Amino acid sequence: MKNDLLAVLAALLLTVPATAQDYLKYTPAAAEAEMRSMADIDSAVLVPMRDGIGLSSDIYRPKGAKGPLPTILWRTPYNSQVYRPHSVMLALEAVKRGYAFIIQSERGRYFSQGKYQILGYPQTDGYDMLTWIAKQPWSNGKVGTLGCSSPAEWQLALAAQNHPAHAAMIPMGAGAGIGDVGRFHEQGNWYTGGVTRSQFAVWLYDTDNPLRAELPNDIDPKYRARVARYNDLDAHKPAVDWKTQIKHLPFSEVLSSLGEPPATFEQFINRTPADPAWHEGGLYHDTMGWGVPALWFNSWYDVSMGPNMELFNHARTVNSDREASANQYAVIAPTNHCEFWKVGPNFVNGERPMGDASFDVNGAIFSWFDYWLKGDKTAWKSDTPHVRYFEMGANQWKSSQSWPPAGAKSIKLYLHSDGHANSLNGDGRLDLDPPAMEAPDRYRYDPMNPVQTAGGGDCCNGGTFKPGAFDQRAVEARNDVLVYTSAPLASPLDISGDVEAMLAVQSSVKDTDFAVKLVDVAPDGTAWILADTIIRARYRNGFDRPEMMRPGATYMIHPTPMTIANRFETGHRIRIEVTSSNFPKFVRNLNTGGPNESERIGIAADNDILHSGTALSYITLPVMGSSGALSKQGGRAASN
Repeated sequence: MKNDLLAVLAALLLTVPATAQDYLKYTPAAAEAEMRSMADIDSAVLVPMRDGIGLSSDIYRPKGAKGPLPTILWRTPYNSQVYRPHSVMLALEAVKRGYAFIIQSERGRYFSQGKYQILGYPQTDGYDMLTWIAKQPWSNGKVGTLGCSSPAEWQLALAAQNHPAHAAMIPMGAGAGIGDVGRFHEQGNWYTGGVTRSQFAVWLYDTDNPLRAELPNDIDPKYRARVARYNDLDAHKPAVDWKTQIKHLPFSEVLSSLGEPPATFEQFINRTPADPAWHEGGLYHDTMGWGVPALWFNSWYDVSMGPNMELFNHARTVNSDREASANQYAVIAPTNHCEFWKVGPNFVNGERPMGDASFDVNGAIFSWFDYWLKGDKTAWKSDTPHVRYFEMGANQWKSSQSWPPAGAKSIKLYLHSDGHANSLNGDGRLDLDPPAMEAPDRYRYDPMNPVQTAGGGDCCNGGTFKPGAFDQRAVEARNDVLVYTSAPLASPLDISGDVEAMLAVQSSVKDTDFAVKLVDVAPDGTAWILADTIIRARYRNGFDRPEMMRPGATYMIHPTPMTIANRFETGHRIRIEVTSSNFPKFVRNLNTGGPNESERIGIAADNDILHSGTALSYITLPVMGSSGALSKQGGRAASN
């Protein structure tokens, strides 16, 4: 498909979600005609960076407006000419509201010159673009950055630069822009708990293209703009059956085995979580300051939530720019990655009904920008809560001035069994009382037969599995999954914040993984996934201090927290699953203790979860209000 953005704009206006119904009245021809009638358009403009490289930018300004105009900047590695309805919808709305709107291709992408780097050189190219905009005769000197996923992630490191023109930002689903922050060291979501996520192999196959087609650097600008109308320079790589290909071993060759040339994947897959190279690119780390007021949009079923809210709290407290730290706001929706515009009445995520999840996303976006870019002090209400979040289960929007909300109390639930917590049919239990002397639970983890992912947070995975809220009973039927369940709750129990797991473990091998899942079990047995986490045992003492296990020795394992807000209704049960794989979301540990991603052959591990004496395993829940629903269980919880 080779159309300019205007034609795509027209076509995509017919597919915008119900929360933007005003756009549904347009036919493609009418939408294109209206955009041309209301906007002055400069296509494929090469904006020079400090090293002379030009970045292709499509600039839309209200027709005839001389300025000064506020500007919204959307930078992306994606093909803006054939997809991305979010940017298309927002471009039209922004021009209608008196903004200049710029969609820029990152360095090394499509009509932009230079060599691509993931996150698009935010501290140099991003900074230079803001400088260029501020100097334009039509600019009022104030720029807001906007985007979801990759168009959001580059904004984070740019915010540390505190550019004088960077008046406000709206990062949506920006977890892959976060390196080290607080308790999380995921390096752009490449890892969770030191375990590589498989999604980036798929994403980089589609996005990274080191042997790309390019126009000559010295082409006449009018011809560049003309070519952009009928040739998008996009690569059309062979289709891949990712459900099969993602199983390839060694995982380090998952792309090269397809014939792909060495590129970003090969650089990253050979790193470890503490590799200093993670600090050389465009990731944001909490050693940086923060200089920009931000309206954050996050999702419960995105790739990450914990790092996102950890950075939100860091931005609020770092105070390198006090005005910026005082003006951090977050919205957390019950959606998957970048699906904010889908919320509405009778919303369903995956298989779970969520009720009325309506939220005026565009209204929030333009109220925020009107306040900071136009100086309209009535646009953003001073009493707006700093955090607005959708509590699943209760199926309602709630608000607080902090995350986690004030008043959350940590309640421990201990893992119990008679030594047979294997599967949904086992005797695993959760209870407020710690166990005395109980037999451990053992399961065999075979990396050639890993536990299959069933929902949860993810994106961009080529269809290897569906993210979202799905029933876990098929997973829980496996004997290599330990299942621990509370008694039915006597009254509703609200949790909001971080759910932490502490596991006392033993293993027959030098290294393995431990995966934990939090589940809400309905009275009919449906087991909705809320969140999951995982940790590679070698990193139990820190990502910079890998240490192998001694078979038979006992270790305390503390996976990274799971961040969530959920009401367990009366009669529902709280469930924890423990196993050693969650594939294909996470790359399998082959259990050898070697360089896992470059190995081909795995060995089985016999893994034990202990819950006896001083070797206790438990979860910590952030309970809002009364915990009476738990205390009324009377000690020993019911079995599964």
